[in-house]
Formats: sequence, C-alpha cells, structure tokens
Amino acid sequence: MKTAIIGTGNMGAGLARRLAGKRDLILASRNGAAAKSIAEEIGSSSAPIATAVAEADIVVLALPYGSALEFAGSEALEGKILIDITNPLKPDFSGLLFANETSAAEQIQSNAKGAKVVKAFNTIFAELFAASPDQTVTIPVFLAGDEDAVEISAALVRDAGFAVEKIGSLDAARLLEPLGMLNIRLGYGLGRGTRIAPKWAVVQG
Repeated sequence: MKTAIIGTGNMGAGLARRLAGKRDLILASRNGAAAKSIAEEIGSSSAPIATAVAEADIVVLALPYGSALEFAGSEALEGKILIDITNPLKPDFSGLLFANETSAAEQIQSNAKGAKVVKAFNTIFAELFAASPDQTVTIPVFLAGDEDAVEISAALVRDAGFAVEKIGSLDAARLLEPLGMLNIRLGYGLGRGTRIAPKWAVVQG
C-alpha cells in the first residue's frame, strides 16, 4: 500500500524518515521544494498534493489542525485511510479548541467524505522520531477509528518503530487529544522536554 505524508514540518519529516525503506512513500506539501528535498534524502518520491493523494491508499495529515480540516474538505479522499496526527490547540496554546463534545478527528471525518479517519501519533513529539527505534519500540501510539482502518494503520505504526495501543472507535479521540495536550504541557510548560511520551505501567500483584 502506498502512503502519502502531507506536510513536511517536524512531524511529517520525522515520520517519513522513520518509514523510509519500509513503506512505499510519497511526500507532498505546499512547499514542494521541501517535500522534494526530504524525499531525495530518504530515497522516496514527492509530488504535488493532489497527485500524492490520488496515488496513495493511506494519507497521513501532518498539518496543523486548521489546515488539516480544510484539506479534508477539499481533496478527493474517497476510499482512503486518513491518519490524523493533529492536536487542535487554541491559537495561544493554552488548551484545546474542543472539550468532550467532539474532537479534531471527528471534525476531520465530517469533512472527509468517503474516507476512514484514524487518530494516531498525537501523543508523540517529533523529537522521538530522531531517536533510535530500539528506544521507542515499547512507547505506545494510541489509535482510534474504524476497526479495519485501525488494523491497517497499526502496521504503519509498527513500521515506524512504536508499539500499538488500540482504544476503540473514532470518538475515543476525545480522550486522546487531551492526553496530547497534557504531554505538551509536561514537555513545554513544565520543562520535561520533548523526549517524553505517555506509557501505562502494569503493577503486578
């Protein structure tokens, strides 16, 4: 299956480097030169956004939430799996745009007619992509969405060097996005840095 990564910021570029050689990748962004440069670096291909979407089976939205929402409503995504990695932050980064009544992933799904949206990677800082995979293989990426789409997306998560934690249907993104916000607060607001990620421990006994 071909995977398109839309966006070449820290998250998109980092994920592309992790998947290089393991996935049939095509990179695209509004800055075509950046997509081309990263694609050449990792031995992949790049294309205009519309072409990348048309060719791909899986589309990763490595964009800010507002851009991702607009993209979902404007591109031909029928039959695609759309992986939403966003956190819908307020402009001043003080919190999330939504409380518990909806989520960014559900809003993107509303716009992306005919696609299956999966929430993933929103609790992972971009810096973790630069770590050795053996340092991240037990760090979970939480996935929420359609069961079949989640199963396909889980294989991509494993290829990227992370563990898989499936948490149910897409409305579970309402739990994941606050978790992403907590991680951001710990990392930036409380000085823990960006090599952290949530991971549950089992206490025996």
